[in-house]
Amino acid sequence: MELDLSGMHQLAAEQGIDPEALDEALSEALRLAYMKTPHAAKHSRVELDNRAGTFTVWARDEIPTEPTEDNPHPAPTLGEEYDDTPRDFGRLAAATARQVFTQLFRKAEDDRVFGAFSGQKGKLVTGIVQQDVKDPTNVHIAIGDVEAILPRREQVPGERYRHGERLRVYVVNVARGLKGPEIVVSRSHPELVRQLFEREVPELVSGAVSIMAIAREAGARTKIAVRANTEGVNPKGALIGPGGARVRAVMENLGPEKIDIVDWSADPAKFVASALSPAVATGVQVISEKNKTAIAFIHDDQLSLAIGKEGQNARLAAKLTGWKIGIESAEAHAKKQAAEGE
Repeated sequence: MELDLSGMHQLAAEQGIDPEALDEALSEALRLAYMKTPHAAKHSRVELDNRAGTFTVWARDEIPTEPTEDNPHPAPTLGEEYDDTPRDFGRLAAATARQVFTQLFRKAEDDRVFGAFSGQKGKLVTGIVQQDVKDPTNVHIAIGDVEAILPRREQVPGERYRHGERLRVYVVNVARGLKGPEIVVSRSHPELVRQLFEREVPELVSGAVSIMAIAREAGARTKIAVRANTEGVNPKGALIGPGGARVRAVMENLGPEKIDIVDWSADPAKFVASALSPAVATGVQVISEKNKTAIAFIHDDQLSLAIGKEGQNARLAAKLTGWKIGIESAEAHAKKQAAEGE
């Protein structure tokens, strides 16, 4: 039976499809198509002749074996192979070949996309917002010729995404899905902020300054703890930049979100005090290092600043440090100590 195998091999080579994989898939698909024809033999194989551009279905019949006392239910033996290629198989064979080639082409394209993006996981990329009326929950982001998904859980509350808008996003995951590679991106991930700073701050790239921790409530506020790895470098100043240019460039990508940059410290008391910025702690008492609990003492006129609107500042400070932070009045604490000392 004739089949344009040379043409298929040429197309396969152009698309980066392995010819052996094509022959193997085509042989199996033709065998399965043969098995659906009337009076098909139970045992068969398909042989491709690439030079002649033909294929043959070779079949074998089962020959019953006489039972014996030792083997009362013997398996049948197989007879000699014979050509059982259906005469009217041409149209079905051509359709099967097209289907196989389409599937292999799609798989090759999926592998190309997956290979290109598997290395992008955990990185910052720029894409263009696309509207999809069939999927109003998610935002579709075109990154080159590939479409990524910005799901609702990764969106920033209150942030609007307009069709055609250029947007920087963080690649959360690249996986193989039922319909091809699935690329999930985020606008709310804390690492988005880190990588935006790395684009603006040479000291982060060189290693002179490190971001030690990030706590983020996307769309509202982010706290970043930094430290210097080189003497004479001001870590907060490096991220803020001359006249605030660097932090301002990052904030332009985050909309109205505010950014607090604080000093990191290996000393829990110092780190907790720093994390409550812009409020100034008069002191921090570590209650339990094992349970990571501490109390920060704040002047009365700064208590609301330390707690923040709806507790946001204190909540972010706790996320940043990993400690449970109690906030108490410094004046009340001083009075209590004085009373205990009398």
